[in-house]
Amino acid sequence: MIGGLVEIAESGRHASVHRGFLKVSEDGRELGRVPLDDITALILSGPQITLSKTLLVELAERKAIVVTCGKNWHPVSLTLPFGTHYETAGVLHDQIEASEPLRKRLWQRIVQNKIANQKTALGHHASESTAMAELEVIRKRVKSGDPNNMEAQAARHYWPALMGKDFRRDRDAEGSNAFLNYGYTVLRAATARAVCASGLHPAIGLHHGSRVNAFALVDDLMEPFRPMVDLIAKELLETSKSVGVLEKRALAAVLQADMESENGLSPLNNCLVRLAQSLTASLAVRKPDLAIASIREPRRLI
Repeated sequence: MIGGLVEIAESGRHASVHRGFLKVSEDGRELGRVPLDDITALILSGPQITLSKTLLVELAERKAIVVTCGKNWHPVSLTLPFGTHYETAGVLHDQIEASEPLRKRLWQRIVQNKIANQKTALGHHASESTAMAELEVIRKRVKSGDPNNMEAQAARHYWPALMGKDFRRDRDAEGSNAFLNYGYTVLRAATARAVCASGLHPAIGLHHGSRVNAFALVDDLMEPFRPMVDLIAKELLETSKSVGVLEKRALAAVLQADMESENGLSPLNNCLVRLAQSLTASLAVRKPDLAIASIREPRRLI
């Protein structure tokens, strides 16, 4: 277990509860236990896995997330706890009543911080500064609501500089994309937990708003933190070709990576919680004041 994440990756496993522990067994033989209180998310990546209803209840009561992965470690479902905040109804009203200008200003802050973190990420690996300079120019051009899609323009400079000119982000592809998929799955699960714990409804996004996306707000809030996953994936790709046990551990450890926050250095997991809480407060007072952490200046992460 790394950073509160438990993954069941082998077929035929059964997960249940035993005296305050998550117990994993096969054919009636116990394979291991993890304290329920230590779990942030349970990731189901292997086929033919069974769970007890009691386990689902115990995890929900602890605000833990259950992630079911499909092909290439891309998440196909998130099981979220319901009503985990004492003001859930009030926060929901604030989300629904948020004005369009407020949502646009909040999204502007998110995109600006994402691009800033992409720029810092390039500083860890890029041998030249041209792309970094381009990203800074683009960041300054982000307007309310990002109507000119500066986020996508930044991506066109960022990915070739970080991963190579032939790289294309494709969640169904193998290779480097598989590393990113797994890291983003971990990040999405932790973001979902922070969103629900803050009383926010994950389906009511600021920018992402597809009628078939039940986690629009989760996808909004995780954006500034994606470059942290990208950094670790880049370092792993220097020596690894596939996502194995060691690679998964390194990617899961992103939640414990230190970031620069208003309170000094804080683990990414804590920064997600503060961001979700700051969004709750922003919606209540109708002002775009988000606590978004920044990537530290260049250093090795793994």
